[in-house]
Amino acid sequence: MLVFIDESGDTGRKIAQGSSRYFVVSMVIFEDNHEAELCDQRIELLKHELNREKSFEFHFQNNSKKLRLAFLEAISCYNFSYFAVVIDKDPNKLYGPGFDSKDSFYKYACNMVFTNARPYLNQATVILDRSGSVNFRIGLRHYLICKGQSKIKQNLIKTFKQQNSRSNNLLQLADYVSGIINRKVQEKTDWKIYYRFISARENLIQTWPK
Repeated sequence: MLVFIDESGDTGRKIAQGSSRYFVVSMVIFEDNHEAELCDQRIELLKHELNREKSFEFHFQNNSKKLRLAFLEAISCYNFSYFAVVIDKDPNKLYGPGFDSKDSFYKYACNMVFTNARPYLNQATVILDRSGSVNFRIGLRHYLICKGQSKIKQNLIKTFKQQNSRSNNLLQLADYVSGIINRKVQEKTDWKIYYRFISARENLIQTWPK
């Protein structure tokens, strides 16, 4: 089992000054490693079809609509599922000194997504984007090593790796899931165009606080 985790948005609380309204953490799960390999190969082939360099990175926020749809069409036939946690940073909903600390914020988000996915995890290799937020990586690692120690003993998690998303196509898939969910909760006019490609693979999207 392979698990890929990525984020969308930020943990900043000053929404009026440019911080994102939502912070999203997504976990993409491939129960079959061979299926993950096939999906990875298809994304690699897509780069060639689009005349992109092998080092090209699919990134939802930065890609054009044409690129987004090409990517989503390419991965649409592969068997994966996902969990997502959406933290609404509306100051009328989210308050308390604990969320002023980025470290605490990230740990809380990691705890939520792993708790929700717990029944699905079995000897999972967890892969996180090394090029993403340092605080997020530290928070997740702390959760897996400290709170997650019992999970490792219970065979939920086999190992934890950090890789650069530029060189890992399936981390790019996790980025797309996070980006689409973020677009959905913001109710952007085009969110349904992208969401229809991944909706059937959804295990749970938890929005907190209500």
